[in-house]
Amino acid sequence: MKIVVLDGYTLNPGDLSWDALKAIAPCDIYDNTPEHLRIERIGDAEIVFSNKVVLDAEIFKSCPTMKYIGVLATGYNVIDLEAAAKAGIVVTNIPAYSTDSVAQMVFAHLLHIVNQVHLHAEAVSQGDWVKSKNFSFSVSPQVELSGKTLGIIGFGQIGRKVAEIGQAMGMKILFQNRSVKSDVPAGFTPCDLDSLLQQSDVVSLNCPLTDSNAGFINKCKLDLMKPNAILINTGRGPLINEQDLADALNAGQIAAAGLDVLSTEPPAANNPLLQAKNCHITPHIAWATREARQRLMDIAIGNLKAFLNRKKLNVIN
Repeated sequence: MKIVVLDGYTLNPGDLSWDALKAIAPCDIYDNTPEHLRIERIGDAEIVFSNKVVLDAEIFKSCPTMKYIGVLATGYNVIDLEAAAKAGIVVTNIPAYSTDSVAQMVFAHLLHIVNQVHLHAEAVSQGDWVKSKNFSFSVSPQVELSGKTLGIIGFGQIGRKVAEIGQAMGMKILFQNRSVKSDVPAGFTPCDLDSLLQQSDVVSLNCPLTDSNAGFINKCKLDLMKPNAILINTGRGPLINEQDLADALNAGQIAAAGLDVLSTEPPAANNPLLQAKNCHITPHIAWATREARQRLMDIAIGNLKAFLNRKKLNVIN
């Protein structure tokens, strides 16, 4: 048996160990794999791990020994599941490994926007406090989150964790979910989408990307939001119409945006959000704490061991 990891760098840039995977079978581990090298690198491997490398019917036909694909992520849109099933290939993913880390990033963005700690720290480093006539000064408005309304779109595990943190900070919690939730904790109020956008001071996107919601945060929906509202997206970039959001930010229609994801990653140099006013972008790192990546590694190896023992664990096809 042979194992191939096609794009292992983002999971393990060097601070984790592949030893537990190597103990199962000989491994070829690549940091990244361009499209034209997919077939060559998979070769006669039975076990393939992929994060963002697309695996489709062409690959399955050219690599007939493949029996298992481990997606090193929660999302699995890079895999043609129907073609994999027809080829007799089992596909697994990694659910719920990054809930705490992603929720933490929601509030990292939010606190960055409302407190601007970096601007004040830089001002102090530049000597502005030493020169100040007063014991305190501010270079940006300071905003208290307690009492503000947090609207969460998508009330899965991450959305719930965001709600819990927001509630602990004294925020009022609204949420919208595509299906009815029957086990809603006290203090979390279900709401239709338009009402949520109209009432919320902060809107957090924590829903999965589907064919029906691509680009749903568009001019029409942005028009509903308060002028002091903040939009946070740690979900998927294509949930937002990026030109519409850039226009809204540049016009002062909403106050700010904190984004960990964009529609294309890495983004094109002409992405309108890169130069938009009050738009704060991080390079898709909400999932990437060492703790979350270790969980991902552990779950991936557990999924494979279950498959080898003819058991189903996190199988998606």
